[in-house]
Amino acid sequence: MKTHQIEIQKFKAASNSSHGTVSFKVDALVTGRQPVEGIEPSSLVTMSEANARVLMALLKTQLAEFDGRKARSQR
Repeated sequence: MKTHQIEIQKFKAASNSSHGTVSFKVDALVTGRQPVEGIEPSSLVTMSEANARVLMALLKTQLAEFDGRKARSQR
């Protein structure tokens, strides 16, 4: 498994599909990362506080769109 350091520079857009997936268009800096000895290899996503706030707002909007598509009895 390859591991990466992913630094989010800017969120550009978000969208969701009827299949239950959310997609984000981002500018990101992606570099290879060496796994840490004794820890399960994993990629690391980092972002500024401002970008984290943008992500939260985009997620809220996308989740509201999912809820809007559900039948009233499923809300």
